[in-house]
Amino acid sequence: MRRIADLYPGEAKTDAKDAAVIADAARTMPHTPRSLEPTDEITAELTVLVGFDQDLAAEATRTSKRIRGLLTQFHPSLERVLGPRLGHQPVTWLLERYGSPAALRKAGRRRPAEVIRPKAPRITQALLRLARHRISVLFAMLRGGIFYQPGPPRLI
Repeated sequence: MRRIADLYPGEAKTDAKDAAVIADAARTMPHTPRSLEPTDEITAELTVLVGFDQDLAAEATRTSKRIRGLLTQFHPSLERVLGPRLGHQPVTWLLERYGSPAALRKAGRRRPAEVIRPKAPRITQALLRLARHRISVLFAMLRGGIFYQPGPPRLI
């Protein structure tokens, strides 16, 4: 089917295009599509695999929510900074190494980058720049007793 799909214009791969390619292949080349008869053994194996996948997804969600809850409880400012990116592995590495906003700030600019860079070179600078900026803003707001007022977005 992949070679047949290459005969059609366009680079996008969508469900609608796939359905049209399969329907057209079935209409014009009836010998091409093959029917598959699932056996009870294959069905049982797929059911077990899907069950494992669902269990792992539920466990990942549960863990992420627990981390977010603990961050909110102990370091709400750090949760505000890193919370939306808790699914990224480098964020988890930062939390393991530097568990508080003060520790992350004390580490400076280079040390956190050196921790993450070997494991995730593309995300390192952007993530750390964003985290440092947000932590600096939060510390300044806490020091000055200023409440956050959203303004137009700006480049960091």
